[in-house]
Amino acid sequence: MPPLALVTAGPSAIGHTLVTALAGAGYDIGFTHLGATEAARRLVEAVGGLGRRAKAWESDASDAAQVAAFHAEAADWAGTAPSAMVNNAGIQTWSSLLDLSVDRWDAVMATNLRGTFLNTQAAARAMIAAGQGGSIITLGSGCNKLAFPKLVDYTASKGGIEQFTKVAAVELGPHAIRVNCIAPGAIATERTAAEAGDYSATWARVTPLRRVGTPQDLAGPLLFLISDAAAFVTGQTLWVDGGVFSQANWPYET
Repeated sequence: MPPLALVTAGPSAIGHTLVTALAGAGYDIGFTHLGATEAARRLVEAVGGLGRRAKAWESDASDAAQVAAFHAEAADWAGTAPSAMVNNAGIQTWSSLLDLSVDRWDAVMATNLRGTFLNTQAAARAMIAAGQGGSIITLGSGCNKLAFPKLVDYTASKGGIEQFTKVAAVELGPHAIRVNCIAPGAIATERTAAEAGDYSATWARVTPLRRVGTPQDLAGPLLFLISDAAAFVTGQTLWVDGGVFSQANWPYET
């Protein structure tokens, strides 16, 4: 029986790439979406074209009942507990601290941080019950490390995800469950393109590798972290950022 991987927000730009990478590595995939029925259908077909099965669930990552239903139904569909869980669902708002509304704060924290908690908890419980261990991935950001202006809620949620990853790794380690965080830098997608007139060129100028990242740049790190090659790696954050968040704000010419 093929191993099962679960992914939240599968049809998103990054999610689509991670789902197809997992399928290429031999996983059957259960994934969620919110109102992206046609994109979900196409993703199921893409996975089928890679010789694996996929099924989509409309599920809000922040809703405990919907998360529980997704995990139960996915395990029943696949006939096995998940071997891998990828917490990809996330939203972002643009606002200064003083202008940020409580509703927008709550929405970002609910999807990003609460959603990661709920899906990690559900996947871990299923892995423990099956006695098989597994690997859980969270999605962080450069906001894990640095303060970004007008992203106070997003930054707080991503910083929380990194610390949550460490605690989860410590508690779940005795059950042979590894938990690691992938923290992307500037990744070119339709969403990020709306942030600047020329998003790719803007970020390429300040990135040591002199290019912007793509969703495909995240596939290799994901497959490494869930593989036996990373069997002794847990509680870690892997920066996939072209070096942009490793460099200092250097006042001298170079």
